[in-house]
Amino acid sequence: MRKILFILSFAGLVAGCLGAYLFGITQPPLPPAFPPPANPYAAGIYAEGIVESDQPSGENINIYPEVPGVVRTIFVAEGQTVRKGAPLLQIDDTVQRATVEQQAAQVRAGMSLLEELRAQPRKENLDVVQSQIVAAQASLKTTDDALAKQQSAYDLNPKSISKDALDGASNAMTVAKANLEVAQRQYDLIKAGAWSYDIADQEKQIDALEKARMASSALLDKYLILAPRDAIVLSISATVGSYISAQGTYDAYTQGAAPVMVLGTPQTELNVRCYVDEILVPHIPPAAKMKAQMSVRGSTVKLPMEFVRVQPFVSPKIELSNEKAERVDVRVLPVIFRVKKPADLNLYPGALVDVYIGE
Repeated sequence: MRKILFILSFAGLVAGCLGAYLFGITQPPLPPAFPPPANPYAAGIYAEGIVESDQPSGENINIYPEVPGVVRTIFVAEGQTVRKGAPLLQIDDTVQRATVEQQAAQVRAGMSLLEELRAQPRKENLDVVQSQIVAAQASLKTTDDALAKQQSAYDLNPKSISKDALDGASNAMTVAKANLEVAQRQYDLIKAGAWSYDIADQEKQIDALEKARMASSALLDKYLILAPRDAIVLSISATVGSYISAQGTYDAYTQGAAPVMVLGTPQTELNVRCYVDEILVPHIPPAAKMKAQMSVRGSTVKLPMEFVRVQPFVSPKIELSNEKAERVDVRVLPVIFRVKKPADLNLYPGALVDVYIGE
């Protein structure tokens, strides 16, 4: 029994020593898949860059609609080249189009009423009033004859007719004269046509209706989004049936708002926006002597860059999704360079690159 324990103890000791030896052997590290970027300048400064379209100012063209609604049609595809004024996206305009048609009908109704006012007097109305004048004249003649007969009888024998009957005949004649005068003045009023103030008021109402129609029509044009310039469609965030607004569209990946579309310039040349840390800003070389080189991540490609401009505003650094919660206590100065895109390299706007700036 003691022999067996001794043998097992010796075997355990040998196994422990062998294991310690094997686990103590240091494995050489694997070489990196791609060499890390190296500073090509004696006193160069490092900056992280973002590839974007070559724009005279600003960044890529972010498309936001001026009116909210549901996307009905998308006319372009990602990577497609579009000309200035080409349709990009159609928002459902059913309600707005009906509003424009309603206001156009109101303008037409107002014009019809204005033409009616200007066409006065109407011959048929004059004929009616003239008939009323003839009737009033006949009534006056009848009452005048009746009064003359009663007056003659009263003059021959005052007892042949009562004073009340004579006064009634006189009053009837007065009423008949008044009726004739009213009919004559009614004729003059209709013959004069529409009042100038009524015509002016109707003209102003038509002008107000037309301006409202023009405003609604201009708003209707906003439901069709057109390309603001010759460009390439870099990305489309909206889909047919999705709701978009002036804030853009909901991005399911970042769970925030995103532009409906992003347009860029033809990608023969690209810009690289470098964010230089604020503590390195005093070391940026003068523009006339500035040189820069960028390294494309995941490759050994290094490309020279041409200085374009400095955006002279130091701002907080924003990473990834541009959310305020992701801001860090670092301020950066944007410096923009231009780079020619190699034909055999997949380089797209939005890619992060390593940049060294030297003199």
